[in-house]
Amino acid sequence: MVTTLYLIRHGETEGSETKRYKGSIDVPLSEKGIEQVKKVAVFIREHLRLESFAKYQSYLRDIHKTKGSRGQGVSPQASRRGDKGSRKAQRLAAVYTSNLSRAVKSAEIIARPYKFKPVQMKELRERSFGIWEGMSFTEIKERYPEKFSAWAGNPLKYSPVEGESTVEVEKRVMKAVNRILKKHRGDEIAIVSHGGVSRIILCNILGIPLENIFRIEQDYAAVNIIEFWDKYPVVKLINGQAYLKNYRHE
Repeated sequence: MVTTLYLIRHGETEGSETKRYKGSIDVPLSEKGIEQVKKVAVFIREHLRLESFAKYQSYLRDIHKTKGSRGQGVSPQASRRGDKGSRKAQRLAAVYTSNLSRAVKSAEIIARPYKFKPVQMKELRERSFGIWEGMSFTEIKERYPEKFSAWAGNPLKYSPVEGESTVEVEKRVMKAVNRILKKHRGDEIAIVSHGGVSRIILCNILGIPLENIFRIEQDYAAVNIIEFWDKYPVVKLINGQAYLKNYRHE
């Protein structure tokens, strides 16, 4: 049984050009960010369609091999069963999101074609950066040079001043992710969250020490695709930028 997870970072936010730590500050998507996520929604629908077609073709090949060995073709009943399974797979079963507005808006756009509302979870929020929130990289480096350098060099050992530690974020995030995966075995699901959260999830899935979270890039509206074969994860895509493609959205 295969469970497919689309792990998505929210689109670009207003004021993103200032490169400030937003963390738990509720910042809305920019117009560009909305356009990015609309293209992500199209990408996911197209990927689901192609995956369903591939599964259906594989199903038919298996039937042909089995029946062919006995000199028989594919029965109409078997073909209809395969086609029904193909159609069923062409949709997301659920979309989960951080409860910060930039993620919620992104999730609503992605969930819209399936006519259900995203499930908001505070456990999927971005890390709290404490007193660094709202400050630019330059400001933090100037005001807290030693602490910023220590945190950037070893984000597992050090934390933002008065902010959440990486281990604290990992604990709340992975507890939520594991609960979601357990509930949706065999489904196609999406989680819309933040750059820091996605990095932590990917480190856990890949078995990479958390000290390396900044070695995984997560651009705005990045798409990551992970398949779980029972409990064995296979990463199919990291930091996919669907919004760079010439997708047409509705």
